[in-house]
Amino acid sequence: MNLVHTRPISGTLVAIPYPGRGHINPMMNLCKLLASRKHDLLITFVITEEWLGFIGSYTKPDNIHFASIPNVLPSELVRGADFPGFYEAVMTKMEAPFEELLDTLELPVTAIIADTELKWAICMGNRRNFPVASLCTTSAKFFSVLHSMVLTENRLFLIDTLDNGSELAEQSSGISPDIRMIFEGSTRQVIQLTLECISWVPKAKYVLFTSVYELEGHAIDTLKARFNIPIYSIGPAIPYFELHGNSSETMVQNVPSYLQWLDIHPPCSVLYVSLGSFLSVSNDQMDEIAAGLQDSGVRYLWVARGGTSRLTEKGSEMGLVVPWCDQLKVLCHSSIGGFLTHCGWNSILEAIYAGIPMLTFPILFDQAPNSKQIVDDWKIGWRLKEQQKDGRLVTRARIAELVRSFMDPENNEVKNMRKSASELKEKCRKAVAEDGSSQRNLDAFIKGISQGHDGMLID
Repeated sequence: MNLVHTRPISGTLVAIPYPGRGHINPMMNLCKLLASRKHDLLITFVITEEWLGFIGSYTKPDNIHFASIPNVLPSELVRGADFPGFYEAVMTKMEAPFEELLDTLELPVTAIIADTELKWAICMGNRRNFPVASLCTTSAKFFSVLHSMVLTENRLFLIDTLDNGSELAEQSSGISPDIRMIFEGSTRQVIQLTLECISWVPKAKYVLFTSVYELEGHAIDTLKARFNIPIYSIGPAIPYFELHGNSSETMVQNVPSYLQWLDIHPPCSVLYVSLGSFLSVSNDQMDEIAAGLQDSGVRYLWVARGGTSRLTEKGSEMGLVVPWCDQLKVLCHSSIGGFLTHCGWNSILEAIYAGIPMLTFPILFDQAPNSKQIVDDWKIGWRLKEQQKDGRLVTRARIAELVRSFMDPENNEVKNMRKSASELKEKCRKAVAEDGSSQRNLDAFIKGISQGHDGMLID
């Protein structure tokens, strides 16, 4: 890997992710990429004390250091019980301790990378003259939809409409089904705070997307035309750089049991199942999925956080249920032929990097629009779960039928889907290769913060 040759940075780059697994992981992956491109770049990665306990022992480069703020938020272990309360706490409780931490750092702050959902970081950075890069961990297309909502003249009426679900208001405001399903089940408070975060992004110095330009060129170009600040697609912000290089005998001897299980199965014969780490499906729906997988006769590896023992009891000899796995390694394993996913953006990027088609089961927020991209735009997946306003379960019969067809190597539609997935895989990997679009954008961002923050926009 070529290093970026710019003048040394005398201070520290501070990274502050939104406190959730789906935000912390891509922020850390971005920081590792930046650290590998410029070895004299010092990065301070700020998380709560609770999250420091979760990830403080993780391996990272020597030029990345953890720093923590007090636990001013509800615990990660219970945030799903009152998400609106947790979200409001993120918006109102984190800024003061974060600013106090900045004043205690030994090195001056050169720039801040803050999650897009931390609107106060941009406000504070501008007030203190710290350049702020806003890192968006959703797709560029989804961000563009939200930003279009911000630009809507009747924004407050739109929020009222989404909040009360009035059919008459829906007709009169012209809100598309896509926008409505984004906020399905969200409170007015969450909708308002989300749009406030989006409205602050143009006031940042840079915008960074964990996406890949070759995947979302139209959406990224649209945003470039709207904003007068550099926009860099630096993705996929997944740990692809850690896939190779652990080939010692010790590592071979310590291959996880789930990878050993995959090793004994034929190519493209196993369905990988993971429905995310936050706000998963109901127990009744879990039972239908388990029964459907069993009825399908397809081999599967299911990562089920919290419900492993329950699902193991309902499983069959065709499946393996585990509480955790290295998802990217699993998706890149030769025996994996498909991915049943909740359509979280990080999971989608990992599947595309691995060239794996997807069965989509969106649950909330950006996942339904993500499912639409997978199925309609990229044509690398099928919908397992359609948008159902009455909350009906997806039945075991539908699950079994679709899984069976989806994993059938002789199905012509599936063959075309695999071909499309392979083509996107090649585009994604070219983007992260030397002189690929993502590598060039990373270098341009580093150059910008190294040379008085005047980055130039490139594709």
